[in-house]
Amino acid sequence: MRQNPSFVLQDQVELKRLIRENPWAILISTTDDGMVASHYPIVLEEDEESISVVSHVGRPDEQLHGLGEREVLLIVQGPHGYISPGWYTDPDGSHRPNVPTWNYVTAHLYGVPEILSDEENYRVLGDLVEHFERVLPEPRLMEITPENAQYAQRISSGTVGFRLRPTRVVAKSKLSQNRPDHIVDTVIGELEGSGPYAQPALAAEMRRVHERRRAARG
Repeated sequence: MRQNPSFVLQDQVELKRLIRENPWAILISTTDDGMVASHYPIVLEEDEESISVVSHVGRPDEQLHGLGEREVLLIVQGPHGYISPGWYTDPDGSHRPNVPTWNYVTAHLYGVPEILSDEENYRVLGDLVEHFERVLPEPRLMEITPENAQYAQRISSGTVGFRLRPTRVVAKSKLSQNRPDHIVDTVIGELEGSGPYAQPALAAEMRRVHERRRAARG
């Protein structure tokens, strides 16, 4: 991913928030048989000082990816959306020549995954279920009943857990930071609207980032 100094995302707090709020990731490996890409849920390990994520694959995907043998790329995709040049309106209502673009937030995590033991994999599976179920009025946790625990133990044997502590992170937050405030406000308004390219999540991300930038400017 090509970087632009205006859009580099390096803040660890922001990177962790991106991972926490966007737990559906793409895992890419280069194998002897070519490139392989799969989609998996991930969970950020909150007690780690640096970035660490855990997940699992169904057997035999660990062989398909060669997990633990070579570097992989894990892509975390945050809010994104189309930005029309028609939204670049000056205060007097005029339009300068512009082209469309795409705003987005994403992180590429590189590293060699650590394969988890069966015991730790089972614990991570429980954490994964708890992470997504806890917001429901009646969470269905893995060990909610003895019968459910037995079933979960049996199913977990068909999975392989892994932990990725990336040795290299390339992250980008392209949210119109190179545009003047009045255009940013217009873009946010369009994304919050009801048009064909409305993206409320992207609008919220832009609003949060630009409010922080304006506060820093005083």
